[in-house]
Amino acid sequence: MLSNLDRYKKDLDALILKGDNLLNAMKLECFPDQIKGLINAQLRKQRLVGKKLASKTREVTEAFPSFNETCQSWYSEAKALVRQVLPDRLSDFVRYYEKPKPRKDITFENYRIEDYLQGLKVTRGLEKEKIVGPDAAIPQFQQRMAILKSVKERFESSLFDIRQLVQADLFDSELEAAEELGKNRFTRAAGAVAGVVLERHLLQVCHNHLIAIVKRSPTISDLNDLLKNANVVDIPTWRFIQHLADIRNLCDHSKAADPTVEQATDLIVGVKKISKTLF
Repeated sequence: MLSNLDRYKKDLDALILKGDNLLNAMKLECFPDQIKGLINAQLRKQRLVGKKLASKTREVTEAFPSFNETCQSWYSEAKALVRQVLPDRLSDFVRYYEKPKPRKDITFENYRIEDYLQGLKVTRGLEKEKIVGPDAAIPQFQQRMAILKSVKERFESSLFDIRQLVQADLFDSELEAAEELGKNRFTRAAGAVAGVVLERHLLQVCHNHLIAIVKRSPTISDLNDLLKNANVVDIPTWRFIQHLADIRNLCDHSKAADPTVEQATDLIVGVKKISKTLF
């Protein structure tokens, strides 16, 4: 069974490969003749000529993904990974994608990948002399790839703190145990286990954001409020966590009515969501 660390490495390798293919797709869209020429030169080393060379070149270029269709999903995955493993570079990773605000003029330096997705091109005069165009997004994407590849280097570094990944493994195991309890209708026990996981995770998130915790034994609600006040979670997420805390309290109070299977399931699913998306 793969550990979380192994899963992260596998997912990261896949993201880097996908990113490299997207970068190649950008270059092909911006400089089709030049890129096809480079591909031809590589294929000629395999002694391909004539129709075989043309067919293979077409096969290679058609294998590149559609940048506009694929970039958004890749960006969401890569952003989540950078946020967790290399949070100090997250703002840079986002900056290369989103348009700067405010922006009076569009230049080569401030052209962003959002501009590329819109096909934005700036020209001048009646002859429409090109000032800046989609090719300006290529260096921006290259910088994002450099950040993503630096994440891989951190995995290999002896300084990499695997505490959170090990903790995530433990949380996964505990939630699996909670699910099993729920399936056997031990709803109170299932909810109690899931509640402990949520509390520990929120505590870790507070530590990640250097939030001071005054109470000796803070509750889920206490931690949730601290995260909201520090602008780590928005109001909808705060309300969602509070809803989970209410179910957890129902599970912990023996004098209350037993929680239903649906409530226990909602708590477990909710804790899974928070533990995978809030860092």
